[in-house]
Amino acid sequence: MAKYLPLFPLSIVVFPGEKLNLHIFEPRYKQLVIDCLEQEKTFGIPSFIKNGVGTYGTEIEILEVEKKYGNGEMDIRTKGLEVFKVLHFDKMAPGRLYAGGEVELIENSYEEDVITKIKIKEHLKKLYESLGLETFYLDLPDNFTSYDVAHHLGLNTEQEYTLLQIETEAERQEAILQHLLQIVPIVLETERLKERVRLNGHFKNLTPPNF
Repeated sequence: MAKYLPLFPLSIVVFPGEKLNLHIFEPRYKQLVIDCLEQEKTFGIPSFIKNGVGTYGTEIEILEVEKKYGNGEMDIRTKGLEVFKVLHFDKMAPGRLYAGGEVELIENSYEEDVITKIKIKEHLKKLYESLGLETFYLDLPDNFTSYDVAHHLGLNTEQEYTLLQIETEAERQEAILQHLLQIVPIVLETERLKERVRLNGHFKNLTPPNF
């Protein structure tokens, strides 16, 4: 189903369910936020990628205005809802300062693959332990989705944008697992290399071989 949304392009990828805090300072986006609050509307954040507004983005709900400043700037708390595809983009929505566009919400399947999820957890544990980020793993709920860990995989913005376009949880899980299978051995080897560098130059208590 298509609908028209105010659009706020940013050089980030926002995933469904993600909490995002924004400081609003540009006049056009102050107007966007005020319009959304007054009309109880959502807005969209399409990813600005490769020097252009991407075709995909996420619908955003404003949860609350955390702070208002004397100059009209605001700190707002928001949450990602659903992924959309931009069908038509207007640099300026009719009669407004901000961009807008006709978007189509993506029919997203959240049916997961249990075996793949177990493998993802195993590799995430190795990754976070090797990086000294065990708390990330300990804080991970059993019912986590791909979106919950997407920003904690070492993906660059283009890779996150690719993940945003995948329409089923099982396929997203497979993409994440393949990424982890590639990077975890590299990270582990880097940690071993760092340890060898640290030990080099220390006095070594070595047992000579018998020959």
